[in-house]
Amino acid sequence: MQTLGRAEDSVHVEAPPQAVYDLVADVTRTPEYSPEVDDVVWLDDGGPRVGARFRARNRVGAHPRFSWHNKPIIMSAEPGREFAFARTEPFAGTLVWRYRFEPEGTGTRVTESYEVARPVRRAGWFIIGTLGRDPDRMTTMRKGLHESLQRLKRVAEADAASPPAAS
Repeated sequence: MQTLGRAEDSVHVEAPPQAVYDLVADVTRTPEYSPEVDDVVWLDDGGPRVGARFRARNRVGAHPRFSWHNKPIIMSAEPGREFAFARTEPFAGTLVWRYRFEPEGTGTRVTESYEVARPVRRAGWFIIGTLGRDPDRMTTMRKGLHESLQRLKRVAEADAASPPAAS
């Protein structure tokens, strides 16, 4: 049986911490940089605040037709510093995703991580490995973490280079 544990990666982004935070905290923009998230909508009143929930539709890259929904809850929303949420799924445990933003030179050091708070159950691994066709989920997750940061960098830097829209 697989285990996921914890992983993190970081990247330098040429944009201020608040701008990168704003991009990440607007979870509806997650599909622009996440290799596994296809759609996100706010639930309740929405907005990046502790306790707010959103609904995400995810898919496994190896089998794009296998998708599922989850409803994460925001655990931390410190503008320009940290954004974190936890998602719990039946049989798939609880994962906490965290983004930290630190000033670095003329930009930001963004660190993205995940940590298993409650492990995936045996039935969950069966679903992931069989229906999702992802027999090495840890490798997929680590590659996805790196890819999402590279995409986030491109999106954030493009946003920073674009002039603000006229009112």
